[in-house]
Amino acid sequence: MGQPPGIRYRTATGRWVLLATVLGSSLAFIDATVVNIALPAIGENLGADAAGLQWTINGYALSLASLILLGGSLGDRFGRKRLFQFGVGWFATASLLCGLAPNIEFLIAARVLQGIGGALLTPGALAILEASFVPADRARAIGAWSGLGGIGGALGPFLGGWLVDVANWRLIFLINAPVAAVVILVAARHVPETRNAAAARGLDVPGVLAGAIGLAGLTYGFTAWPVHGPASTRVLGPLAVGVLGMIAFVLVERRSTHPMLPLRVFGSRAFTAANVVTFLVYAANGGVFFLVVVNLQVVAGFSPLTGGISMLPITALMLVLSARAGALSQRIGPRIPMSVGPLVCAVALVLLSRIGPGAAYLTDVLPAVVIFGLGLSLLVAPLTATALGSLSDAYAGIASGVNNAVARAAGLLAVAALPLAAGIGGGNLTDPGDLAPTYRHAMLICAGLMVTGGALAALFVPSRLTKQDGTPEDGAPATLKPARRHCDPGGPPVHEDPGGPPVQEADHAGH
Repeated sequence: MGQPPGIRYRTATGRWVLLATVLGSSLAFIDATVVNIALPAIGENLGADAAGLQWTINGYALSLASLILLGGSLGDRFGRKRLFQFGVGWFATASLLCGLAPNIEFLIAARVLQGIGGALLTPGALAILEASFVPADRARAIGAWSGLGGIGGALGPFLGGWLVDVANWRLIFLINAPVAAVVILVAARHVPETRNAAAARGLDVPGVLAGAIGLAGLTYGFTAWPVHGPASTRVLGPLAVGVLGMIAFVLVERRSTHPMLPLRVFGSRAFTAANVVTFLVYAANGGVFFLVVVNLQVVAGFSPLTGGISMLPITALMLVLSARAGALSQRIGPRIPMSVGPLVCAVALVLLSRIGPGAAYLTDVLPAVVIFGLGLSLLVAPLTATALGSLSDAYAGIASGVNNAVARAAGLLAVAALPLAAGIGGGNLTDPGDLAPTYRHAMLICAGLMVTGGALAALFVPSRLTKQDGTPEDGAPATLKPARRHCDPGGPPVHEDPGGPPVQEADHAGH
């Protein structure tokens, strides 16, 4: 199928396409954040223990992380618009099931289905923009999509907290249905169909299955450990399956002619370092955003609305400062921001660990949240730019998609393993007596992850990058590829340029 003529950004059609993609990708992004706010209410209403609430988060994250790389390939093969609409419809149906869940087991199953829908729709949003707009307007369209998505992300916790506070936690899921209906109708009328048969030469089904089994086994094993003990076959069995699944994934990807994750990209030391730092930082983030909001409500006595908006300064600071941090890294290179940013975050996490009964937002919470936002703002743009700039231009899609997938897997495993490492055990996260003694340990572990990430960045991330052909730009630090996004749910599909050269590491100096 041939590509349709490109759409101009300022036309009515361009605005409709932007609306559909922003609303569609925001469904998955906002839902992933507001559920954390509703966890205490869900636990009380459905009688869920700590493991059940963990799976409410991880069921969604597991299916999303396992299948999101496949989603882009399916869109290329069957049509990006078609798969985007199908994914939105699937997501809405699963959301209705979540909102009607009679027990925690039903909710977890529906959340797994929701993650599948998210994996189908999220790669399509950015792919539609990249394929639909004329090249001259593409960057502007993607920038608008990213900015509007950030605003939606900022409003999500406020909306979710308000719905839980004044109405019912079920509405955070049920509200997705009318939004999805608008997205499907707008896409049907205004979004052109595009596909790329050359990029979808093969679907790496064995790789998808091996990766999903590996992640599922590890996640289940870590989540079940506090309940059944480390010697239980219900723990050792899934952990063994998880390890074998990940080994099989590596072997399959090494031998596949069309791998979902081309392992040769890790021959670039800068790329590998950026993704190791990503794993550590986003593992810490996963733990922070999972536990802080719950602790504010259960231990400190905040309302769902107040707990939801308590983290908004982080989003606001990142929206304002990330571009400036990216410009700074262009001038001085990525090593310093990527080393200092995690250390600033670690200081904030030590402060957050002190939040307990009777905490006041302005004096006990806000300073730590602001410091954490400053650290992330300093870190994320250089981190993404380094991941994208470490490989030749033909592999920009692979670099971005791998970085996105690493961040997702880190958050998934953190939510599963962090309560175990912190000693939360199999208790009830809605019981202050179970949560308060170990919340501090969890935050200190997250701080340790941040410090480790900063140290690795100082040791292994180059102080400057050169052009992709290896020649310096007048002896100055190279301009890193613009960081249009940082591991958000709207990451692009991962495809190797069919005519692309072998993976080439961007040479670096001053290492």
